Parts: sequence; C-alpha cells; structure tokens
Amino acid sequence: MQTFDPLSALIGGALIGLGAALLVVFNGRVAGVSGILGGLLDGERANLAWRAAFVIGLAAAALLSLNLTAATVEIAAGWPLIVAGGLLVGAGSRLGSGCTSGHGVCGMARGSGRSITATLVYFSVAAATVFATRHLMGG
Repeated sequence: MQTFDPLSALIGGALIGLGAALLVVFNGRVAGVSGILGGLLDGERANLAWRAAFVIGLAAAALLSLNLTAATVEIAAGWPLIVAGGLLVGAGSRLGSGCTSGHGVCGMARGSGRSITATLVYFSVAAATVFATRHLMGG
C-alpha cells in the first residue's frame, strides 16, 4: 500500500494551481475540466484548439507521471463498475454545473458562494461514501 507523501501532494497542488492561473491569465477561461471537455465534445470551432490541447495535456501528464515514478496503480473494481462510476461523475458534474476542478480550485479561489457550496457537497458525499463502504458494508 502506498503511503501519503506530503511533498508530492504539495508539488501536485501547486502545479494544478499554476495551470489554472495560467489558463485564466492567458485565455480568460476557468479550468473546469468538465466544461472544457464538454465544449470539446460539442465541437465549438472557435475554442477547439485550446480545449484539445488542454485535454491532451491532462492525459499526457498522467502518462508521464506513471513513467517517471515507481508508483503502481491497482484498481480493485471491474470495468462495469468503473464505467458506471464515470457516468455518475459526468452526470453529477452536469447537474452541479461544474466539476471539482471548476468549483473546488477555480471557484473557491474566486470566493464564489455557489462553488463553496458545491465543494462542501462533494466532500461531504465523499466522506459519507467512504464511511458507508468501509464501516457499514464491510469494504
């Protein structure tokens, strides 16, 4: 089992903040990943290039980090559960008018009440889910 490494968490958080800040400064856009991906899938021609570059950069960074570290990723769930989870996350981000990156990183940094509320809901549901799966369902 992998242990928590505060230095890598600090570096990762700083890189996420830097990326969000650079997108706002140079493009005037909030780094809400669900909105960026949604706009890319909708085929907005005017914004296609930067959206594609952003999504490709996310995937490339994940692959790069796997190749640069000795970390291994083990997922104990099967594909049906992973797909169902992804669909639920997508539905939740549509329902909540944004995702954790848009609300939790950018919206809270701007002091948005809606984003603070959304982030409190995300974390509350996550904590309740962990409690339920570990203590009530024996996981």
